[in-house]
Amino acid sequence: MKHLMQIFHGLVFGTPQMQPQPGKDQVANAAGGYVYALDNWARVDRFLVLGSEGGTYYASEAKLTRDNAQHLASMVKADGAAVVRRIIDISIAGRAPKQDAAIFALAMCAGWGDDDARRLALTDGLHKVCRTASHLLQFAAYIEQFRGWGRGLRGAIAAWFNDKPLDELAYQAVKYQRRYEWATGDLLRLAHPATDVDARHQLYRWMLGKPATLGNGAPHDDRLRLLWAVDRAKTMRSSSADEMAAFVLAHKLPREAVPTEWLREPDVWAALLEDMPMTALIRNLATMTRIGLITPRGAATEKVIAQLDDVECLRKARVHPIAVLAALETYRSGHGVRGSNTWKPVDAIVDALDRAFYAAFGNVRPAGRRVLIGLDVSGSMTYGAVAGVPGLTPRVASCAMSMVQVATEDRVAVMAFSDQFVPFAIGRGGKLETVIARAEKLPFSGTDCSLPMLYAIEKRLEVDAFVVYTDNETWFGAIHPDEALRKYRAASGIPAKLIVVGMTATGFTIADPNDGGMLDVVGFDTATPNLIADFVRGEAAWKEGT
Repeated sequence: MKHLMQIFHGLVFGTPQMQPQPGKDQVANAAGGYVYALDNWARVDRFLVLGSEGGTYYASEAKLTRDNAQHLASMVKADGAAVVRRIIDISIAGRAPKQDAAIFALAMCAGWGDDDARRLALTDGLHKVCRTASHLLQFAAYIEQFRGWGRGLRGAIAAWFNDKPLDELAYQAVKYQRRYEWATGDLLRLAHPATDVDARHQLYRWMLGKPATLGNGAPHDDRLRLLWAVDRAKTMRSSSADEMAAFVLAHKLPREAVPTEWLREPDVWAALLEDMPMTALIRNLATMTRIGLITPRGAATEKVIAQLDDVECLRKARVHPIAVLAALETYRSGHGVRGSNTWKPVDAIVDALDRAFYAAFGNVRPAGRRVLIGLDVSGSMTYGAVAGVPGLTPRVASCAMSMVQVATEDRVAVMAFSDQFVPFAIGRGGKLETVIARAEKLPFSGTDCSLPMLYAIEKRLEVDAFVVYTDNETWFGAIHPDEALRKYRAASGIPAKLIVVGMTATGFTIADPNDGGMLDVVGFDTATPNLIADFVRGEAAWKEGT
């Protein structure tokens, strides 16, 4: 009876967040408040999508990485094959901004998993996750932490080389000759991929730095034309910029194949732009502006805008919204994060990047319900970098993600909070860069994630779903967020839902795992907007405690 009275007291008066709720299985977060331990698989997802670069306000990068690695190791031991399948699914769908965490996790599975996990990691995983030579070199850098270079690993690397179409492998060999203190030639020496195809044999010799029979005027095999062109470009030091541009255009050379001295020439960049992949285009916008190729109303500018507006091209290239957001933030700033390079941003390119950010999430389906977004703007949300992107703090990233919902939903409102309500209305059609600039000026203090629900009670708002973007380090409030949601439900008669968008790779959540009306999702997972909409719109009857 005493225990029931404690629960009743908590529902009526609330439990301070620095204390665990009676009858709830809660844990202390890094700020000292009590929350819920994140579901094991949800924590794996957070790590695979967000990584641990930059750490958090309460945990250094080293500690956050160690904590996630220890949890990942326990999951690999429990069901390594399932972990590999999770890695593959997230990677193929392009849900993560970077492949780093996925490749690290794959290496762990290939080294520490059981026979099934290792086999799956070195067959399906290696081919589907390590899609470029850069990914393969990164895998090589990680794998030595978990195992030696036995026959199985060498055979898997050999199969990666032998299974790649020859022209695609030649392109990869040109673009990514060395990464992460490894060279593709190093892997060839370890793996010894055998082939009876002469053209592939010549490619392997070229990758090893040995003489290859590519022909004097033209290669014997068209699939090796790129290698011949790369070697030929190195000898064109006395040519004119027009001649080099024509050569780049004729042989579709990537930027990595062009000698450095020619990368100051607008004509050469114009030639590169003709066949430039989307990801490379986004990375090189500042350079092309600085050297004078991208100008207001210029032909190259129009071409770049057309590519950024090509939704299908963005999808095929697996361009992640964070890559676009990072490019937008850097480009509009007019100066590099590192170094002293400066440029004058072209407004039309800024606007195109803004549109591309939304497009990179794909076709987002509206929930069609009344949604209140709560942005945690507390002090801890101003620390660290989401997916290791400089300047992309959890606070800034939260504002950017909320813009996707604002652009999609008809009945949505936004508020910001730390230890008190902060007005932060966002209108549909607003510019992303303007919202981010406003976010950077917001005040911050402690964290009370119950405020969106308490605000709705106070203002008698009709809300079907609360979407809270947070690092889950709540501690300041006199009532827990899930208690506040139950109070709102009781006061309004609306079976409101709570979606918690985790913005850092910690193991905490404010969502009660035993409440079917609460959901935890990963910030900047490209699947998140539709996961939120589907959950809010769900046809299944809501029932507290299920």
